[in-house]
Amino acid sequence: MLKDSDIREPLFDYLEETFGKVRILEEKVTGRSRADVVMITEDAVTGLEIKSDADSYTRLAGQVRDYSRCYDFNYAVVGSRHAMHILEHLPEWWGAITVDEEDGRPDFYLLRRARRNPEPVLAQKLRLLWKDELAEILLSNRLPAYTSKNKNYQRAVLLDRVPESRLNRDISERLFERDYTVFSVKPDPLSLALRPKKRRRKRRL
Repeated sequence: MLKDSDIREPLFDYLEETFGKVRILEEKVTGRSRADVVMITEDAVTGLEIKSDADSYTRLAGQVRDYSRCYDFNYAVVGSRHAMHILEHLPEWWGAITVDEEDGRPDFYLLRRARRNPEPVLAQKLRLLWKDELAEILLSNRLPAYTSKNKNYQRAVLLDRVPESRLNRDISERLFERDYTVFSVKPDPLSLALRPKKRRRKRRL
């Protein structure tokens, strides 16, 4: 029986073979959920929720709701145990990828290709960006960077002044270029939240 940990790395290879140039992010906070995989392509952001044979549908409804508010496309990646019924639990525009074990390795099959999210998600996608990335997009569109303003202000200007198709490409470009190793300059909120706190040593009297 394939578990989540057995599926992930082979899934990344499958996504690259299927969609071409991609960047993969993992465990991104998405509303009240945490997206297992977020895939960046040239002009879209795709969420992927993994349900291995060891998983249940207990949290799926809430995850579908949160993903649907944030990403252009969404997929459920499911083990063979779920293949017969997964589409019953998904909106019609969601896609599904099934995973079987073949010669000891995961074998992926595109059960249904995702369609673009019918709801507007651009405002939520902008929340994936850091403040300096928002400033870079503003400057690239010949607008002030508004570095003295907060991120909500920067996002509002972008939504008002930049065409949607251009902004989708700009978001993907910044996420492709992001350097997660420079945490001292650009801390990732999720990584900081997961970082263990240092314990203070008690002084002996």
